[in-house]
Amino acid sequence: MRKPKDTETSFCRIDGCCCNWSASLAKSEALSRRTFLTTAGMAAAGVAMPALHATSSSWPSSRDRQQPIHVPLRVQPVLNCEIYQQKPATSWRVTGAIQDEGELREEEARIRRDLTEMAASATFPLELCSLITVRDVDQATAAARGDFDVLVIYAARRNLPVLQALATNDKWNLMFVRHQSGPLYYMYIGAHTHFLRKRRDDFGQPNMDAHDIVVDDHGELLWRLRALYALKNLLGKRIVAVGGPGGWGADGAEAPKRAQDLWKLDIRTVSYSELGERIEKAREDHTLVDRCHQEAQKYVTQQGVSLEIAREVVDRAFLLTEVFRDLLDEAQADAITINACMSTIMPISETTACLPLSLLNNDGYLAFCESDFVVIPAGILLHYISGTPVFLGNPSLPHRGIVTVSHCTAPARMDGKRLEPTRIVTHYESDFGAAPKVDMKKGQRITVINADFNSQRWLGFEAEILDTPFYPICRTQLDLQIIGDWECLLDEVKGFHWMVAYGNHLRETGYALKKVGIGWLAVT
Repeated sequence: MRKPKDTETSFCRIDGCCCNWSASLAKSEALSRRTFLTTAGMAAAGVAMPALHATSSSWPSSRDRQQPIHVPLRVQPVLNCEIYQQKPATSWRVTGAIQDEGELREEEARIRRDLTEMAASATFPLELCSLITVRDVDQATAAARGDFDVLVIYAARRNLPVLQALATNDKWNLMFVRHQSGPLYYMYIGAHTHFLRKRRDDFGQPNMDAHDIVVDDHGELLWRLRALYALKNLLGKRIVAVGGPGGWGADGAEAPKRAQDLWKLDIRTVSYSELGERIEKAREDHTLVDRCHQEAQKYVTQQGVSLEIAREVVDRAFLLTEVFRDLLDEAQADAITINACMSTIMPISETTACLPLSLLNNDGYLAFCESDFVVIPAGILLHYISGTPVFLGNPSLPHRGIVTVSHCTAPARMDGKRLEPTRIVTHYESDFGAAPKVDMKKGQRITVINADFNSQRWLGFEAEILDTPFYPICRTQLDLQIIGDWECLLDEVKGFHWMVAYGNHLRETGYALKKVGIGWLAVT
């Protein structure tokens, strides 16, 4: 499996000309190359997960806090196209257009225009390197050694040694061929037979398959790049685990180790005793307590929020949120999870983690309850694919095409922008603390991901939100209409927790999973 690379900018670059993808994302780039490589190396080597240590009580403002992390995907486009020399009485050229240097220059310009238009429509940070044209194996070998994450091969010719030299690297590879979008490429005809199957029945290209080849449509190229961007941001991800990492169920015991081995997650443990010390220190900071009271007041009085518990409980939830943010600052991370969240944290914080986790998710961070590393990688991947918050939920038994998903930590801005109607109530099982009951948008299409215990095969489907009831179960509840063969779920669901995001992200998820050797079953 390839190793991800960090980058230092969040700009889209084409031929040395930079266009700003997002000013806010540029500010959020927080992992240095050295930090990232240290993280990945520790995880890969199985180094024990270090704890974070309390520091002085200096509570920064929101603008000084660690921001959500978006590591750009660096893409290297390469055109393979030599110009044939005419020879009398012999077959001197193979099928395909671009027969002179002028046509080659036109095609280079066309590729640059296409990439510029594609990058302009990207909803994730994308860095495009200058186009390289290669004509022989030496040039291809040099291009393949560059500093990038993805190589996009514009394969105009049938020169298999050149194509194989380009694809033989430890990066991700895509191939683009033209049928009707410009001059016809030979590999539109030969990509499957010549390149992938090596003129045999079985596939013979070790690090590419037919799903890595795109014909004409740069939109098809873009969604694959989005999937790889999400995978890059998942691999080596640093996450703070309050109470230590865990895994739900009898088969979840190995989930933290598997998350380190497979996903290279860098898990930073914070003990509950340390959390208690931090909370006590925060309570002694009267400036911070006053600010949390003010922020809580703004939150509960905004349109769409209904307060159904005592105000001081919400104040304590905002104070706990600041403690969590401090942990993220010190770890230089934007992801956190809470273990044993139902009982252990309550006497320490005098509230629950439900609302703090919801607030962090609303602000673009990754915040999960239960520290379930069976499904947390799925949540991280889905978050980066969708570009929006994700909801970790408990599933019910599917019946007549309907299933219920519920939990007490739902984000209230599931589209990343709009605040859904939210009731602030207690955590259900304890009838304690503060938890959001988020009434997500009825009729909204969503993606549901079910990760198995052993990371062998994930399942996904599209669904529609039918209702947001208030059964005597976890507070945020979705009655879903399953789109697809719902009876398949009865036999194929594995693991336990599910991940939910607005929109349909099934093809990107399946594509990313294939790159790390995990199977995929799309029910929709």
